[in-house]
Amino acid sequence: TTTVLYFYVARTRWGTPLWLVLGGAGVFLAIELLFLAANLTKLTHGAWLPLLIGLVVFTILTTWQTGRGLVTAQRERDEGPLDAFVAHLHTLDPELPRVPGTAVFLNRGRSTTPLALRANVEHNHVLHERVVILAIETLPVPYIPEADRIDIDHLSHPDDGITHVSVRFGYMDEPDIPAALALATQAGLETEVHTEAVSYFLSTIELRAGHAPGLSRWRKRLFLATASITVDAADYFNLPRDRTVVIGSRVTL
Repeated sequence: TTTVLYFYVARTRWGTPLWLVLGGAGVFLAIELLFLAANLTKLTHGAWLPLLIGLVVFTILTTWQTGRGLVTAQRERDEGPLDAFVAHLHTLDPELPRVPGTAVFLNRGRSTTPLALRANVEHNHVLHERVVILAIETLPVPYIPEADRIDIDHLSHPDDGITHVSVRFGYMDEPDIPAALALATQAGLETEVHTEAVSYFLSTIELRAGHAPGLSRWRKRLFLATASITVDAADYFNLPRDRTVVIGSRVTL
C-alpha cells in the first residue's frame, strides 16, 4: 500500500516520468508481493482472526459514517435555514406572544434552525423573551481559552431578543453549557441572562428503518444498533434536569 501511494504521489504531484514510476514501483512491488505471498500461508493458522476483526470494525465505522451523513442531510431539510426562519418570525401578523424567561436551544451549527425551536413555534405559538440558539463546536486542539470560546451573532435583528452563540471546546475540555452561557453574557448578549433561570431545549431524533436509498437493509439495522449507543446529552453538557426540555422528531432511513 505504501509503495502504491508513494508512486502515485510521485506521478501526480511531482510529475515523475511514467517509465520511471512503473519501473521503480515494479521493483519494489515484486519484492513486497513475495513477502505477502509467504505470509498468506499463515491465514489457515490463525491470521484470519485479526483480518476478520479489522473487517468487522471497518464495516461498522463506514456504516456509521454513511448513516450519519444520510441522517444529517434529512435533518437539515427538516430544520431549514435559520436566517429564513428568523426573518419569517418578523413577518407574522399578529406577532407571536413572548413569554417571560430565557430559552436556550442547542443546535449543531449556524446555518439551520433547531428542531426544538421550530416545533415550539409551530405547536405552542409562543417565543420566550430571550432566545439563545447555542451551537457547540469541538475543535482538534486540547483546550480552548475562555477568551476565544464565545462568538455572538445577532442574526441581522439586534433588538428582537434572538441571538446565536457559537461555543468552542477543545477535545480535552469538559463541555459545560451553563458556564459557557455565563461567558456569553459577559461577552455581550442582547440582554443579561441569569443562568439559574434558563430553560434548555434539546432536539432529539428517533431513527426508523425505511426504504430510503443509501444503505442496504442489513446496514440500516447495524446503523440503528450503533446509533442507540449514545451519551445522554443533558448529562454530557451539564444541563440541569429540572430545566431541560427534550423535543423529538423522526427520521426514516
